[in-house]
Amino acid sequence: MAEDITHDPIYNTVDRDDFGSMLEIERYGERTDAFDSIISATVDHFWDPTDTRYIDFSVPFNLKEETLMPRDFSPELNSAVVDKLDEGQQIELANQSMRWSLSSILHGEQGALSLSNSLVQIMRDPGAQEYAANQAREEARHVTAFSNYIRARWGTPLPVGGTLRSLMSEIVASGEVYKKLIGMQMLIEGLAMGAFATIQVKTQDPLLRRTVQLVMSDEAFHHKFGKIWADRTVPELTPEEHEKVEAWAAECFHHLLFNLVNAEQKQAIYAPFGLDWQWVRGAIMEAFTDEDRRQTMTESTNIFRVLIKTLLKAGIITDRTRDVYANWVDMDELKAEDDEVVGSDLAEATMDELRELNRARAKRMLRGRN
Repeated sequence: MAEDITHDPIYNTVDRDDFGSMLEIERYGERTDAFDSIISATVDHFWDPTDTRYIDFSVPFNLKEETLMPRDFSPELNSAVVDKLDEGQQIELANQSMRWSLSSILHGEQGALSLSNSLVQIMRDPGAQEYAANQAREEARHVTAFSNYIRARWGTPLPVGGTLRSLMSEIVASGEVYKKLIGMQMLIEGLAMGAFATIQVKTQDPLLRRTVQLVMSDEAFHHKFGKIWADRTVPELTPEEHEKVEAWAAECFHHLLFNLVNAEQKQAIYAPFGLDWQWVRGAIMEAFTDEDRRQTMTESTNIFRVLIKTLLKAGIITDRTRDVYANWVDMDELKAEDDEVVGSDLAEATMDELRELNRARAKRMLRGRN
């Protein structure tokens, strides 16, 4: 596509309405093997969110007496908001805040599913197309898993926030592969991996811990798809192309940092408590300063730290935009860290467990045929 930035033919695309290009006979023999290892590993991390042998959504949790996450995870409970609520209301608000966060994750998984499907429509290389179809399958089970979890705890999810909706709408509809892969595989997936790693360590709900553990076993591979793109594409960008890609990524980061998780986005949860969202925003801003934000971003699982590290390791950040990120994290410290995405160790351990479960599953299926 003329508007796209493509330096490796495995990322060449066609117009989504140009089905005829998919029927060109030479195309079938031009399949890349770049994604074969992550495609073939699918069998090792297969899991079924509807099978209780993998995950049982009937596991109870008392939302009236316990918070899903520690209290310090809730900005509202660390501000003047707490003075307006009794103990029961504080627990309920903390859990409603987590409901909003998990609903955002659910919407993000739907965005990843739709994004993967859009790549299937436009990727010309059969190997790239197969990977995208494979990821779509995995994102679909994430939608099922988080839908099941939210149904078990609250019944229904909350609406998507405007910031996440606008970014996902842009990258799903875009015809430019760099926006799709940076936007979803790096920005949104990076945020998700940081969130999952934090939840997995800190949640007090074993069912939520299990849910994110299984999802992370897939997401680690989705991150690799974006890394392959970066390794093959970023070094070949012209200065003008690099500036375009880098500026777009920095703009997205800045917008997400200040707008993804704030009182305006979450205002639907405050009305039942008689709280005005603008007052809540002021209370949180008074209690949570930029210096506090910087301190939280020293934690390896902080979602924005993970996002910055992903962009830095991909070679997308240069001196042009370094200050955008250096205002919040130590860039030299990040550069010295290894390339592994946060949570990759847990994902690997989960795969070992899933291999055993899947071997037992295969044996049961075989016995059933005999």
